[in-house]
Amino acid sequence: QVQLVESGGGLVQPGGSLRLSCAGSGSILRDATMQWYRQVLGKQREYVAGITRGDGTAYADSVKGRFTISRDNAKDTMYLQMNSLKPEDTAVYFCHAVVRTGRYYWGQGTQVTVSS
Repeated sequence: QVQLVESGGGLVQPGGSLRLSCAGSGSILRDATMQWYRQVLGKQREYVAGITRGDGTAYADSVKGRFTISRDNAKDTMYLQMNSLKPEDTAVYFCHAVVRTGRYYWGQGTQVTVSS
């Protein structure tokens, strides 16, 4: 069974940094288009960043210039480097994978809290 597992969340002060990881099972990530989403309780899940099979990247305007998405296919892992964090970045962060068949998978989420 395919699984995505996020890690790296935590509590950080404003202006700080965190790196999130999303590890996949079954070698699916190397052939998938990947995204990071985030969700605040009571609000809709929102797109944060995406990376294609060819390593093309895209970002939401709210994180552009501060967050960097990347992938390591050999490790079946995707990353989100988050710098200059703001309180409004506080959310549960989810990774999402879409494979060539069109099937998609979600991770269970990791909490990021930005607070002094």
